[in-house]
Amino acid sequence: MAKSAAAPVAVVATALLLLAGAVEVQAIRDRSYPPRDDVGEWLYVESGVAVRRMVGSFAPLASDLYWIRTLQHYGSTKRALARGPFVPGPPPMIADEYPLLYPLLDITTTLDPRFKIAYRFGAVFLAEPHPTGPGRPELAQALLEKGIRAEPGRWEYLQDIGFVHYWYLHDYRAAAEWFRKGSLIAGAPWWLKSLAATTLAQGGDRQSSRRMWEAIRESAEVDWLRQDAERRLAQFQAMDGIDRTQKLVDEFTRQTGAPPVNWSAVARARLIPGIPIDPARVPFELVEGRVQLSRRSPLFPLPEEPKKNGPPPS
Repeated sequence: MAKSAAAPVAVVATALLLLAGAVEVQAIRDRSYPPRDDVGEWLYVESGVAVRRMVGSFAPLASDLYWIRTLQHYGSTKRALARGPFVPGPPPMIADEYPLLYPLLDITTTLDPRFKIAYRFGAVFLAEPHPTGPGRPELAQALLEKGIRAEPGRWEYLQDIGFVHYWYLHDYRAAAEWFRKGSLIAGAPWWLKSLAATTLAQGGDRQSSRRMWEAIRESAEVDWLRQDAERRLAQFQAMDGIDRTQKLVDEFTRQTGAPPVNWSAVARARLIPGIPIDPARVPFELVEGRVQLSRRSPLFPLPEEPKKNGPPPS
C-alpha cells in the first residue's frame, strides 16, 4: 500500500522537476539566443476545453505552463515593439501584434478557473494601449467576466472591470456602475461604494483618477500590481509638476516677450531655483517654451489626460 500511495507523489515530483528544468532551459535560451522578430508563434490547440481533456488531473500544472507562455508572449512582443522607431502622433491600428495573448489567457483560465492572478494581470495586459499592449479593453472585460462566472464572490474582478471602463474606455458611468455592483458583494471594502459615487460625480478629473490608483494600490495582493499603481501615481505627480512649471515658463515669456531657450534663463530670472525634475529625478525638458517629460524618464510616456464626464444623471 505504501508503494502504491507513493507512486502519484513521485509522478507529481517528477513533473515539477521537469517543469523547473524547462523554465531554466528556456531562460538560458532567451539570454543566449534572443527571439527573432520575423518568427511567428502558433497555438497547435486553441481550445482550453480540449487541452483540459488531454491533461486530465494535471490541469493546474498545465495552467502554470500556459501562464508562463503567456508572460513570454507578452514580454517578447512588448520588447520587440519597443525596439521600433518612435513615430509621433496616434499609434497605428495594427492587428495581431499580440495574436496569442487572449487565446493563451483563455486556455490558462480554463485549465484553472480560479487562477486569480491570470485574470487580473491578463486584463491589464489586454487593455494596455499600443505599444505596451494590444489595446483590447473589450477582451479584458470578457476575461474578467469569465472570472466572475467561475467565482461570483470575487469583488476584485468587478472593480477591475470598472477600472477598464474608467481608464481605457473613459466611460465613467459604466465604471461607477461596476464599482457599485462590486461594493454589494460580501467582503468588499467600504471604499468601493464611495469610489462609485466619486467616479459618477467627478469621472475624468485628475484627482479622482489619483484616488482610483490609490485604491488599487491599497487592494493589490501582488507586488506587480502595487508597483504599477505606484508608477501611475508618480505619473500624476509629474503631470502636476509640469503644470506648475509651465505657469512659470509662461510668466518668463510674458516678462521677456520670448520663450526661454533653456532652464538657465528661467533660473536667472529668479522664477525657478534650478532645473525642475520629475518624481523619478529626471529633469523636465523645455521645447519651444513647453515643459515636457523626458523620454529618458521611466515615467514616459504619460497617460492621456482623462476627459471630463458629462453631468451625472438626475
